[in-house]
Amino acid sequence: MTLRFLTLVTVFFSTLTLTADDRPNVLFIAVDDLNHWVSHLGRNSQAKTPNIDRLAAMGITFTNAHTAVPACEPSRCALMSGRRPWVSGCYKNGHAWRKYQKPGEGLSAQFLQAGYYVSGAGKIYHQMDVLNEEWSDYMDKGNLSGNGPGVDKYDGYHIEKTFPDLKDEDIVDWHSVDYCVERLSKKRKKPYFIACGLYKPHLAFVAPRKYYEDFPLDKIKLPPHIENDLDDIPPAGIKMANPQADHAKFLKSGRWKAAIQSYLATCAYTDMNVGRLLDAFEKSPDRKNTIIVFWSDHGWSLGEKQHWRKFALWEETTRIPMIWVTPGVTKPGTKCSQPVDTMSIYPTLCSLTGVKKPDHVSGHDISVLLQNPKAKWKHPAITTHGRGNHSVRTANERFIRYADGSEEYYDHTKDPYEWKNLAATSDLSRFKKWLPKKEVASQVLKKNSKKPKK
Repeated sequence: MTLRFLTLVTVFFSTLTLTADDRPNVLFIAVDDLNHWVSHLGRNSQAKTPNIDRLAAMGITFTNAHTAVPACEPSRCALMSGRRPWVSGCYKNGHAWRKYQKPGEGLSAQFLQAGYYVSGAGKIYHQMDVLNEEWSDYMDKGNLSGNGPGVDKYDGYHIEKTFPDLKDEDIVDWHSVDYCVERLSKKRKKPYFIACGLYKPHLAFVAPRKYYEDFPLDKIKLPPHIENDLDDIPPAGIKMANPQADHAKFLKSGRWKAAIQSYLATCAYTDMNVGRLLDAFEKSPDRKNTIIVFWSDHGWSLGEKQHWRKFALWEETTRIPMIWVTPGVTKPGTKCSQPVDTMSIYPTLCSLTGVKKPDHVSGHDISVLLQNPKAKWKHPAITTHGRGNHSVRTANERFIRYADGSEEYYDHTKDPYEWKNLAATSDLSRFKKWLPKKEVASQVLKKNSKKPKK
């Protein structure tokens, strides 16, 4: 089976029609709000994520991977629908992703239509909501809690509060993994597409207390930052940074390090659940013929540029972990530094499995990089936050263009934390060809609709 699978993948299924027994399975792992503070990426030496690192050792890590949108709802809508926000109009949280994706257009629907068993649990789409007709089955969240009993959104973040009795199984992610583990354990006649969406480390930054032991508060270090980082940022960028919101509160409360501790501990809880999923995968009957793709919906700032959360176009908010394990294609423990974004996931999975890619799907197939991490690659990673605001990330540079025409430019060979905006003294014409020529209007929220979540 392994040799045959290698032969099929090498030609990228361009001329072959496969039977169900030939086609590879897919284990699709999504994590919410996980930035590049995973230990194998080396961005933050305090991070401890042995199971995510274990997954990285099984395949290829994209060290320059970025989200299409730095917000939960539109990033997932973009990836799962195959449409960038300037095509769909789903730019921000609260834009109700179901309005932009018809039943049958989503990624899971293509596998269902191709004869796969398609199952999911947790947060794949926003609010853990799905189009039921695009899945064979999907876990009913019921009364399961994303945070745990009695935990409020800002506990562990702005609010100093601990939960000594909180258990692993008090959080929905434990049950999402259980659901997927049960399905991985079964031998099937059909190939499978199993999606596991982990909600943590999304706010609240609260985990069972055992996950704090590796991150004592007196040892926590602040991320690299400079006090005057916003001095050369245009007003549109400062508005995104919003320093008078979270950052001002943390400076006043003195909880900056405490919030970082809570984030690291919550990431450790997520890493544990990834480990549970990998343990089950390694025992599963079809593991040798299974593709794994691991991704986060966007990054997260923890005080860099006086900014917190996502909702911006800098490195901390756009960069994500992305790992692929593809039998017969990827080599264990390899890395690729070419810029890619989450729009690549839909077309690449279609390519690797022989599933038909719908005409509406944008994004670039990265199969060539899975085979050869040093292959020539001409495409940048593009991130959009609100209509007219875009970041273009190449191998060593970042260009930002705001809706009002103001710009930022950073040279990552000399400035990996984007402290010096060189836009005023640089020729930026080469980046502008990647900006969209046409952008659909942003949808205005109705008065009775929910406000975008922060």
